[in-house]
Amino acid sequence: MGKRVGSEKVARESGYLYYIGKDGYVWRTPMKANTRGSKKRVGGEKVDKKKGYLYYLDDAGYVGEAKMKNA
Repeated sequence: MGKRVGSEKVARESGYLYYIGKDGYVWRTPMKANTRGSKKRVGGEKVDKKKGYLYYLDDAGYVGEAKMKNA
């Protein structure tokens, strides 16, 4: 479906949601069940985001991109 665009592997911790922010870095934020912790930038690799693409953290911990259908 998508392709890997990042070369840095991000280690996931349970209780956090991981996403690619507007700034191009990977961020983590605590889920509702996780009462501890705070929003934090993880990893040091910046991804250049292109219009019409969705960016995500794949199962292996790398940043991937997929073309959106209606963009």
